[in-house]
Amino acid sequence: MMPSTDSFVQSHTHGIHVIDTGFQRPRFDASYLIVERGRGAFVDTGTNHSVPRLLAALEAAGLQRADVDFVIATHVHLDHAGGVGLLMQALPAARLVVHPRGARHLIDPSQLMAGARGVYGDEEVARSYGEVVGVDEDRVLTTNDEMTLDFAGRALRFIDTPGHARHHHCIWDERSRGFFTGDTFGLSYREFDTGRGAWMLPTTTPVQFEPEALRESVRRMLAFDPQQMYLTHYGPVGSVERLGAQFLESLAEIVALGHRAAGAADRHGALRRGLSELYLQQLQRHGCTLPDDEVLALLAMDIELNAQGMGIWLDRLASAR
Repeated sequence: MMPSTDSFVQSHTHGIHVIDTGFQRPRFDASYLIVERGRGAFVDTGTNHSVPRLLAALEAAGLQRADVDFVIATHVHLDHAGGVGLLMQALPAARLVVHPRGARHLIDPSQLMAGARGVYGDEEVARSYGEVVGVDEDRVLTTNDEMTLDFAGRALRFIDTPGHARHHHCIWDERSRGFFTGDTFGLSYREFDTGRGAWMLPTTTPVQFEPEALRESVRRMLAFDPQQMYLTHYGPVGSVERLGAQFLESLAEIVALGHRAAGAADRHGALRRGLSELYLQQLQRHGCTLPDDEVLALLAMDIELNAQGMGIWLDRLASAR
């Protein structure tokens, strides 16, 4: 039975609705519904299992399925775009908006699914994501850097933001003076909010972590002087200047950790331990009072995937020498 939308949809200013997709745990993975002049646009979708929630949120906002003009994927990782194809089947007028490097993977998801199975395993992919559905090519609109999309008179501006993934763009919404950031601006879980506000960590998940490009992407976003960042993981955050500085400092610490661990006999273990220690130290400074074991449980998946992504980055560095 579908829970009440009150339990998984939050309405914010400027016609922006935050939908908890239900992926992994509450307040972990968000989709956004933007409503403008009776038209709708989704930004990120979660997985196939999330689609009923997105459609319920649409109905709660007073829109019909034919009122949705766009489904926008920040990038094609499955926690962001795994539900795109199934959602598009329910939205007869919508076009998919995707980075040109990611379009082919959402038209034909076979390679995307193979990559996910390589990272997570067959059983976990089946449980968490289901079988990703492809999108008809004639319904796909690819972006280019600085492209502006007219959404019912509301300008949505796309900028190319590599570093987390080469198929990543972020969306500047002049109306709210905010970016829909996907994973480029990192992760900020509400469990770690304190009196000092939100805490932020960069994500280095496989397979295209490139710290120099990520640093420049974040600096480029900060140059817009954004007032809000609409994170997929999780929700809108303010105090952007402070969080941006924290992000860049943390990124530098992660790079230094990677270089220290590069020659370790158990490199993956060293990366996992180093990330765990780094996060615990940062959260202690941030005023987080959760016990260490609870913090590490909440971050367990991120620690594992971030260590994997750092390992792939270090292998690329070694092979380039």
